[in-house]
Amino acid sequence: MRQGRLKFPADRPVGHYHCISRIVDRRFIFEEAEKEEFVRLMREYEAFCQVRVLTFCVMSNHYHILLEVPKRPDLLPTAEQVMEMLKGLGYEEEFKSTKEQIEMFRTAKDTEGEKRLLERFFRQMWDVSWFNRFLKQRFSAWYNHRTGRKGTLWEERFKSVLVDGCGEALMTMAAYIDLNPVRAGLTEDPKDYRWCGYGEAVAGRRLAKEGFKHLVGARDGVEDSLTLAMATYRVWLFGQGEQNEGVDAQGRPNRRGIDPERVKEVIASNGKLRIHQYARCRVRYFVDGAAFGTRAFVEDIFQTYRQRFGPKRESGARAVRGLDGPSLFVLRDLRKSAFG
Repeated sequence: MRQGRLKFPADRPVGHYHCISRIVDRRFIFEEAEKEEFVRLMREYEAFCQVRVLTFCVMSNHYHILLEVPKRPDLLPTAEQVMEMLKGLGYEEEFKSTKEQIEMFRTAKDTEGEKRLLERFFRQMWDVSWFNRFLKQRFSAWYNHRTGRKGTLWEERFKSVLVDGCGEALMTMAAYIDLNPVRAGLTEDPKDYRWCGYGEAVAGRRLAKEGFKHLVGARDGVEDSLTLAMATYRVWLFGQGEQNEGVDAQGRPNRRGIDPERVKEVIASNGKLRIHQYARCRVRYFVDGAAFGTRAFVEDIFQTYRQRFGPKRESGARAVRGLDGPSLFVLRDLRKSAFG
């Protein structure tokens, strides 16, 4: 594959992205206060950018966000709605300035001027790049002011993997994200980690619960109640996170996981469900695969960007190796081990 970042088409009906970014030099700067502020800002920009956070996890030196980005709608927000969004961000000066400009345009009956003003904000909505950019910039400003530091806080722009929004790919990626604190040895149950989507949902945050309701619905094709969706996801999550003792194919110890007996308890208490054990380890496909999902989904992405690949490459989908469960594929094959 030729070098360079793939910019996924903005006109896809709905895009699902696993977004990852790390602190410069991978420093451990996220303590409790930093995690709380990051999550608060994430929810603010989720509302402003008109996207949906399906789940997330803030670790000590990086974050993961599974983001749904809808297509720009035909019916756009009104000027009053845009001003409310600005107010929700705490941009008091920009709110006042925008309000004054809109009043000026309306007094002059300059509808085109008002449209141009609003378009400036619309270009920042329904876009994965603007969401991550805003979030990282705002957090950097807060952190640097709080600690008296200057300069770049983040290691690079951000990485993203396009995820198939149908079937089990989306649920698999969500479980990978929510299991980060378990693999890091911070908790035995993801519900006890406050700064991940599942922990936030169990704590009662409706936005977080709605994310899992969407995840389960996208896989099963039906819309369950919040309670049933959370129970279904918990069984899936524990099955994905079951501890895998011993060593991997390269002779290295496997990652931490959830005790098998605990997994059985969760399954028994919530009913039977197909369990696939392929999110036990930190799997590089989830962050380096460029696109992740069914063969048809990945082939569609490949055909869209056919010119970015060498002439000898005949197909786009590369089977995920070293994992149990349903057949899933990535666009970018890995030259290194799948586990790292």
